[in-house]
Amino acid sequence: MTDREDFLAWLNSTLFEAELALHNGNAAPRRALWSRNEPVSVLGAWRNAYGQQELDRLFTTLEKSFSDCTSYVFELQAFDVSGDMAYTAGLEHTSASVDGEPRTYTLRATQVYRREEGEWRVAHRHGDAVTA
Repeated sequence: MTDREDFLAWLNSTLFEAELALHNGNAAPRRALWSRNEPVSVLGAWRNAYGQQELDRLFTTLEKSFSDCTSYVFELQAFDVSGDMAYTAGLEHTSASVDGEPRTYTLRATQVYRREEGEWRVAHRHGDAVTA
């Protein structure tokens, strides 16, 4: 299996399951996939975070906000792997309750990954709402 194939398999299984869990109110799988090495950052659709402490607070907030996910689809539009670095760009189509209210929305999401001790970890995320 090539690095690209290996990364894509991880993306479509482990990362997908972590995002689905988050949208059902469980941030533990997402936390497990994020790098514990600095720098880490999120430029989020709802909130930004820089560094481990802010990232942990963000995940706690998201965990409390999301529930009852009925659909999560990541529409991958571009990705690449170069050594121990990778990126993805795509659209996240989600139907879940946010603070108890059912919502359906699409985010543009770009993430940067680094391989640490043989495992892929997320180091940066940028997400914003698609309008129009």
